[in-house]
Amino acid sequence: LNNWWFAKIWLWCTHKVIIVGLDNAGKTTILYQFLMNEVVHTSPTIGSNVEEIVVKNTHFLMWDIGGQESLRSSWNTYYSNTEFIILVVDSIDRERLSITKEELYRMLAHEDLRKAAVLIFANKQDMKGCMTAAEISTYLTLSSIKDHPWHIQSCCALTGEG
Repeated sequence: LNNWWFAKIWLWCTHKVIIVGLDNAGKTTILYQFLMNEVVHTSPTIGSNVEEIVVKNTHFLMWDIGGQESLRSSWNTYYSNTEFIILVVDSIDRERLSITKEELYRMLAHEDLRKAAVLIFANKQDMKGCMTAAEISTYLTLSSIKDHPWHIQSCCALTGEG
């Protein structure tokens, strides 16, 4: 009986995920690629989009948060109970990678995210001249992150690759 109850509770448990990154990185496209396995027309996110995704009986509540400069200061209002951070990086946008780095380390220092795991998507890998995941990892000094499990993954939100 105890195992049955444990299984029931586990199935009903929902894991909170925030999807963050600078504007035009591909956050919303990635969210709907996860949800529907297809590309949807998107416009800049003002506020957030939220969807529940179920993978092998595990429920994820995915919060896609707008990345415009004016919205980034409010990202912390979404941090409570977050277990996973997906940081989407535009692999073409070399000029703003320093801003991405600042935002990443600001998030990792936040008390509400102290136990969160981090997945970095190096998006737009289909674009000529894009940075590789290894280049982004080096620039973001990901190897210095010791308090959070992390992984970087090359991807293309438009094709679902990665």
